[in-house]
Amino acid sequence: MRVIAKSRLRQYWETRKYRDAEQSLRSWHDEMAKGTWRSYNGLKIDFPSASLVGNDRVVFNIMQNRYRLIVKFEFRMNAVYVRFFGTHAEYDHINAAEA
Repeated sequence: MRVIAKSRLRQYWETRKYRDAEQSLRSWHDEMAKGTWRSYNGLKIDFPSASLVGNDRVVFNIMQNRYRLIVKFEFRMNAVYVRFFGTHAEYDHINAAEA
């Protein structure tokens, strides 16, 4: 899958607030880049804790569920778009399906 955009992930881990998530975000990116999923069901095989939140958005737990990462999948285009990254408290203040 093409991850759109790694630069956005880098912005997150370069901020002081999320610096501890760098390795986890890099690992997530590498796994996505190798992926060939055609549907959410295929993705769930490799990422059983990933949650579909609507509007083609999927939430991943990062760093043993310390952070949440929302991405939008475009399976037909073989692409995944980074939409949000933050703590649980920050996640609770957004509409995940619209992020």
